[in-house]
Amino acid sequence: MPANFSAAYAMVFCAGLYLPGVAGWIIPLAVLAGTDLLISLVFYPQYLSLTHFVLDQSPNYIAYAGLIALGRSVGRRRPWWLLVCGGMVGAVLFYLVTNTASWLILPYPKTWAGWIQALTAGMPGHAQTWEFFRNTLSSGGLFTGFFVGAMKMTEAEEPEPAQEPEKEAPPAEGACEPADAES
Repeated sequence: MPANFSAAYAMVFCAGLYLPGVAGWIIPLAVLAGTDLLISLVFYPQYLSLTHFVLDQSPNYIAYAGLIALGRSVGRRRPWWLLVCGGMVGAVLFYLVTNTASWLILPYPKTWAGWIQALTAGMPGHAQTWEFFRNTLSSGGLFTGFFVGAMKMTEAEEPEPAQEPEKEAPPAEGACEPADAES
């Protein structure tokens, strides 16, 4: 898979759309933190320090929280195409937050031109960051489309809850009872 081509952006956006209450925050962030920590333990144990892990990953988790908040603000009842656009906006948000953090931390010039370099060309000797943006945007739209499409299809197939017929209220005390037809 290309770098930054990930379902994570869509997952956290859709968690904001579909998971109720605090579960929409805790579940996706805990899953991502657990998997990031596991990947670091398995593949990069020589570089793993809990302090560095938290500091290095914090821009990602700030962006993920922003995607969850975006999903909450958009709402799940919107049309499919609008939710896909929301997922793509979330991918743009992720890209801007994480690349701005890179601009602040890495040896980019702390100027407007340095920030533009961080967003487009990246550091000399590394892949250009616009390629990461392309992959982030396309995967955000693609996976959001899949997740939202699956949810819309299952919502359409679920029967509406049956409405119980209204029961007649018992007559109020002291009210006249209807007379028997035989009397």
